[in-house]
Amino acid sequence: MKAIFLSLFFVSVNSFADVRKGDIIPPIKGTNQEGKSVQLRDFSRKYLLVYFYPKADTPGCTKQACSLRDSYAILQKKGVKILGVSTDTVESQKAFKEKFKLPFDLIADTEKVWTRAFGVDVTMGLASRQAFLFRDAKLVWLDRNASTEEQAHDVLEFLK
Repeated sequence: MKAIFLSLFFVSVNSFADVRKGDIIPPIKGTNQEGKSVQLRDFSRKYLLVYFYPKADTPGCTKQACSLRDSYAILQKKGVKILGVSTDTVESQKAFKEKFKLPFDLIADTEKVWTRAFGVDVTMGLASRQAFLFRDAKLVWLDRNASTEEQAHDVLEFLK
């Protein structure tokens, strides 16, 4: 009985959505690091990168966020808006953004609305690292095994 409970505890929770290229941006809303409501469809102009990461201010997630921060000017010239999403609290997202001077919003997906809408696996409460790029509200690129320090490079390669 103990083994069954433990195996159930460590199983990842796969979301219900099966997001594919060509899909329309999900009509969801969430809360950013300032506690303000964010409607995803409000960001549907030109390009929108929605990237998921497991936990704010951890080594891999910091590399991923800083990759995008360091290439932010180039991504902006190409018309890319960025939203980072994790299951962290608003307070954790705010501290992460401030500590690393991230120039984009971070979404606190504590209710896992965004992970479900995007079909992002959640294991032990943490979202898996994935990235989704929309153009004019349609999904044009996705990476179910998103990179840490190469996240910006991967997006820029697609945009070439």
